This record gives sequence, structure tokens and C-alpha cells, in this order.
Amino acid sequence: MPFAPSDMILVSPAFDPNARIPKENTGEGADLSPELSWTNPPDGTRSFAVICHDPDAPLVSPNGTYGFVHWVLYGVPSSIRSLPKGTEEYTAGKNDMGNKGYNGPMPPAGHGSHSYYFWIIALDEDIDLEPGLTMWELLSRIEPRIIGMNRLVGTYSRS
Repeated sequence: MPFAPSDMILVSPAFDPNARIPKENTGEGADLSPELSWTNPPDGTRSFAVICHDPDAPLVSPNGTYGFVHWVLYGVPSSIRSLPKGTEEYTAGKNDMGNKGYNGPMPPAGHGSHSYYFWIIALDEDIDLEPGLTMWELLSRIEPRIIGMNRLVGTYSRS
């Protein structure tokens, strides 16, 4: 696993770091991915991947993975520095609901607040990958190509 700290900064006009994610970006609302933008990618970046993962979900699979994956997106060209709300561009992976694309936060009722990690990952290659990879499949395929990453964390609890 690469250790790839970077000066990239990931932000969203929809929510501040460690703040509540708006309902429209959740399974209780319109279920649209939030608008995201990033700056300062590492030199040599050729493409990006985006992931949204809830490590607070009390789920462990038989293969040793944990949490709940809400979004896997890859094949984002290096010239791109933002994604609009509800984007359906680029290559969609499979989330833990079994869907391609984004399915937003919706922790179990009464389970309290969960943290949602939106990751931006910079790759030193534009890797042509088939649609529908899970987060874990994607990470295993891109691991040697990762040159930088950072995250934006938001929170959500059921109303």
C-alpha cells in the first residue's frame, strides 16, 4: 500500500470539513453526489479516482473488508479539477448497494452519526479500467500508480 501524502485539497460547496452532509446528497434526499473540487495535484498526475467510504458502518465481509462503500469513480482525466453535483461522467464502479454510481449516506436509524470519507486519488497513469470495479478491486489495481491522495470528511445521521 503506498504512502502518498500530498498537498491536494478536496472541498465541497455543499458541506464544510467534518460538517453535516446536506440531505439532497443522501439516501434520504435526492441521492445526488455532492459537488467536489480539488487543487494542488502532484506533478505527474495523469488521472484521478474518487471514493466515498463509511468506515463507521458496522460491517465486515468474509474477505476482510470493512465499512460501507457509497461511491467509486475513476478514469477522471488530469485536466479535471471538479465534479458537478450528481455527476454521471467518467467510469462508475460498484458501490456496496450493488449499484454503479453514487448512493449517498443513509446509516441505520438510531445508529447515530457516521463519518463519510470522500477521497481524491491522483495516479501517475491514465489506466483504462472496465466499469463496475468495487473500491477494493480498484485500489488493488491502481495501488502502484498512486502518487497522492487526500480526503474531505462529512457526517450524517438519519433524521
